[in-house]
Amino acid sequence: MYFDYYYVILVLPAVLLSLWAQIKVSLTFNRYSKIQSQRGMSGEQAAETLLRLNHIGNVSIEGVGGKLTDHYDPSSKVLRLSEPVYRRTSIAAIGVAAHETGHAIQDAQKYGPLVLRSALVPAANIGSQAGPILVIIGIFASISLLTKVGIILFAAAVLFYFVTLPVEIDASRRALAILRSSGALNQDELKGVRKVLTAAALTYVASAILALANLVRLVLIARGRQRRRSSW
Repeated sequence: MYFDYYYVILVLPAVLLSLWAQIKVSLTFNRYSKIQSQRGMSGEQAAETLLRLNHIGNVSIEGVGGKLTDHYDPSSKVLRLSEPVYRRTSIAAIGVAAHETGHAIQDAQKYGPLVLRSALVPAANIGSQAGPILVIIGIFASISLLTKVGIILFAAAVLFYFVTLPVEIDASRRALAILRSSGALNQDELKGVRKVLTAAALTYVASAILALANLVRLVLIARGRQRRRSSW
């Protein structure tokens, strides 16, 4: 009976870290969703303000269903804000809206890591789904070329996660800087926004670590299988 030590040693701790990060961001968002901004600014208004201050007029703002489903779509130039963010006036709503607007600003300024991340999307999508499958088939069918191709494809997905980190951190940095310079929020409110964005950043760090752990696991399993075949 096969016992996957690599999963227990490498992947399981990363899974637990990811779960902790998800819980932390949810708790932090819920906490600051209950604290309203003094100016009564909504997430939509915060996004509009940041876009205007950066002279960006070709990005539209739309509401989208779900919670924490906020995102910026560079292909259609649309900023989509979830229900707890779009019309709400909480510190959490403003923070999330400002962060996503940071991505629109990055897009307008052709921010390098964002351009690279967009270019990696097709390879990352294929690699995350097909990579592990090809590795497993290659191992059990003893086709080393197939195993190597699977690892390379999955490595592209892992690279996507690590390129995402500076993109997300920079978007939060931009959001905080503009909110501070514009005077939209006071110091206490900015502290709350920073906590929300820091908690969100942890989820991206955890995702990158989890992806790397899975890649290392696949490589070690493949090498172990190859050694066993050689010893036969």
